[in-house]
Amino acid sequence: MIKLLRVDERLIHGQVAFAWTNSLKADCILIVNDAVAADKLRSTSLKMAAPAGVKFVVKTLKDAITLLNGTKTDKYKLFLIVDNTSDALELVKNVKDVDHVNLGNMKLTSERTMITPSLAVSEKEKEQIHEMVAAGAEVECRAVPTDKKVMAESLI
Repeated sequence: MIKLLRVDERLIHGQVAFAWTNSLKADCILIVNDAVAADKLRSTSLKMAAPAGVKFVVKTLKDAITLLNGTKTDKYKLFLIVDNTSDALELVKNVKDVDHVNLGNMKLTSERTMITPSLAVSEKEKEQIHEMVAAGAEVECRAVPTDKKVMAESLI
């Protein structure tokens, strides 16, 4: 069961590892990221941030779509994490059970404007958010589970 897909450029860190995992009662964190999947050192260092007793897996986007559309993950309460809206959109479009997206942390750059204190988006990212909503996903902005849920479309 997929509990949540979070977009966070930092992938896993204290806030994600503990607050979100506990709130969701997730027993498996799945990082979906091509670069991390290809980098054993980075994958290992991210695994160290995962809470004890929670399964930690890193997959490429393509492999994650295949895995999530199969039955191997049915026994887990999955917390999916990506670091960009492009990968989030691909998961929403290609995995039927990805229907709740949390935009958590995307830093300010020259192409992005701030929409919450922890979230900045570009025009392209706004389009991808609209596509996720059009595909049937709930897309919300929250840094931590105790924050008030704000729908992304109301901010862009």
